[in-house]
Amino acid sequence: MADETIDGTPVTEEMIEGWADEAEAGYDVAALRKRGRPTIGEGPATVVPVRMDEALLQALNARAEKEHVSRSEAIREAIRAWIQVA
Repeated sequence: MADETIDGTPVTEEMIEGWADEAEAGYDVAALRKRGRPTIGEGPATVVPVRMDEALLQALNARAEKEHVSRSEAIREAIRAWIQVA
């Protein structure tokens, strides 16, 4: 075997055989880690582009940073609050 490594650890024939045995036995697909972004509600999310002037964007970024949330989450929270009042 060539000098193959994974994260600096040499890969041995025994490791390869173990991985092959594991693959041949099959995997529980439901137990595998999901890829992509986590869901934020029920079903797939829809991207909604929003335009805002520089002052509003700066205020949004400052508030999101202060609250330790992403800009998207800050916008979602604001919309949820607005819908409850409206």
